[in-house]
Amino acid sequence: MNTTITLGDAGMILIGLGIILLLFYCILFVKNLIPSAKSLAKILQDVEVASGVAAEGAEEAKKIVTDVSTSVSLISDILKNNQSTVSAVTNLTNALAALKNLLIKQKK
Repeated sequence: MNTTITLGDAGMILIGLGIILLLFYCILFVKNLIPSAKSLAKILQDVEVASGVAAEGAEEAKKIVTDVSTSVSLISDILKNNQSTVSAVTNLTNALAALKNLLIKQKK
């Protein structure tokens, strides 16, 4: 029994062997890629948690800054309004003290 292999048949055999070899490389690649993908998924979950915490902190900080800004604005307005009141009370006190001194001088 003689079998003759033509160049076309040899080429097909080489292509078949190349496909089998490529299949083994792909299997090894996927086998090595799976742990990397799992590690990447874990890292992404950690990043998601950290960014969520940072977003919550930024939201709380924004709320605090807004509250402090409003409080400072209100205190500033109150002090501006009270400045004229304090000035009036001071002038009234000074006038009463001057009147008292005037009455004391008249008694002498």
